[in-house]
Amino acid sequence: MVSPATPLVLVGAGNMGGAMLDGWLASGIDPAAIVVIDPKTSDEMSLKLASAKVRLEQAAPEGLIAGVLVLAVKPQIMDDVVAGLGGLVGPDTVTLSVAAGKTIAYFEQRLGGAIVRTIPNTPAMIGRGITGAVANAAVSAKARDEVDRLLSVCGPVEWVEDEALIDAITAVSGSGPAYVFYLVECMAEAGRKCGLPADLAMRLARATVTGAGELLHRSPDDAGTLRKNVTSPNGTTAAALSVLMADEGIQPLFDKALKAARDRSRELAG
Repeated sequence: MVSPATPLVLVGAGNMGGAMLDGWLASGIDPAAIVVIDPKTSDEMSLKLASAKVRLEQAAPEGLIAGVLVLAVKPQIMDDVVAGLGGLVGPDTVTLSVAAGKTIAYFEQRLGGAIVRTIPNTPAMIGRGITGAVANAAVSAKARDEVDRLLSVCGPVEWVEDEALIDAITAVSGSGPAYVFYLVECMAEAGRKCGLPADLAMRLARATVTGAGELLHRSPDDAGTLRKNVTSPNGTTAAALSVLMADEGIQPLFDKALKAARDRSRELAG
């Protein structure tokens, strides 16, 4: 499906696009089967592409048909970008979008054919992300497997059949890293208010969250079991959790926050 004759065309080599490109090259995809289209690549990215012998274009070249067309640009500029890409789409091309708020129908109207809509998250930049994905009816089983392989270089891929679920996925995992970073900020600030120097509180909070995340990643136990393992009866952790897990604690805040994110995703999609 992806070959030098029908290449993997990446439109946008920013943070997310660059992360996927790194993963593709590391996975052994032939650089001759990759074309990057980006009129404003950084000097670092331009050097990386030249070193890897990946073709870089400022705009869609005439006569080129993509095997997979990956759209990794911000949704705010998608209209202008997509307008110049129609010539890249052939009867067997799969268009893969990683842009928030742009629906399958949006791309069907502008490009047609097989469409996969996804929502990755920023840990993809270190190969530890997770991506939600949904395909239209024109995507064959073989094409879906190929797309899954391309996305998996950045972490697991979760496929859904109902496109409406992408909004909820956006709320949980797409926006989720920001919640974790804010948790670190809150823990550090609470530590400061308990008397710790601010820089020490931040180091403790940051290392605790990253360490706990790695433990969760490696452990076969679920989050609830790991939480209980830390919690001694009538101990300090139990005292803190009695506040966090109270009826007015953190769960209703997360319910409200994720609903707001989901609803905003729906609004952006129109």
